[in-house]
Amino acid sequence: METIRLEFQPSIKAKILELLSSFSSEELKIVQEDLEFDRTSRKLDLELDKINNGTAEFCSADELDVMMDEIFAEYEN
Repeated sequence: METIRLEFQPSIKAKILELLSSFSSEELKIVQEDLEFDRTSRKLDLELDKINNGTAEFCSADELDVMMDEIFAEYEN
């Protein structure tokens, strides 16, 4: 299947959905956009770029454990 993105005025949504409903579920699947998914995807792409170009910062499991303990301590009080 192929995917396209449509932008339209809310006033024509019913007409668009009526037209699209004439296709079978095997021919057409309507997928709602998830803005949080798009935001997260862009963020992860940026982080992957940092890993690939060598500018990412890493920490050991022990360092992570210490950082998490500090964060939890902040919220316990």
